[in-house]
Amino acid sequence: MATWAKGSTTGSADRAAATLPGGGQGRAAPPPTYSRRVTATAGRVPGAHLLVHLRRARDHIDRCYAEPLNLDLVARVAGVSKFHFVRCFEATYGETPMRYLTRRRIERAQDLLRHANLTVTEVCTVVGFASLGSFSARFRELVGESPTAYRDRWAARGGAHVPGCWLFMAGVLDPAGVSGAPSRKGAISEKRPPDLRT
Repeated sequence: MATWAKGSTTGSADRAAATLPGGGQGRAAPPPTYSRRVTATAGRVPGAHLLVHLRRARDHIDRCYAEPLNLDLVARVAGVSKFHFVRCFEATYGETPMRYLTRRRIERAQDLLRHANLTVTEVCTVVGFASLGSFSARFRELVGESPTAYRDRWAARGGAHVPGCWLFMAGVLDPAGVSGAPSRKGAISEKRPPDLRT
């Protein structure tokens, strides 16, 4: 077996042949195996200084679940890089930030389907989903039945429903921002309902 010194001028073909049993006859030696080391921080819960930032981001998700949130925005609220944020959030709360957001939206959708007289499409847009298909798929995945079946099952119990028109007129639900009520950011929508005092 040849030994290679630093700065050897022998070519790579010669090195490969020298590692073969019988000086180049037969099969090549197996490639080296690399062991993957797990870092010490992989399963560790973040320190108390980071928990404050993670709670701030989780509270932001809870407050603004209906708004279009993405990982960059939520990590910016936490004040850490998005990759570090995802690792620490999952280690602390047991799920990724986007799964937490989806679960929060589905929980709110369940409330609306139980108590409000809204269509599934209206509930979908009110809780922050852009696609009815993805809303229905996530709802079925988390709840175990479709949104329509869930709503119908609760309606069969005979519970009172808040009329959807009242929710929109009162500004409780304003997905398009047309009620004239102040939005979450403090600005007033350009479109206002007509003044009924005149």
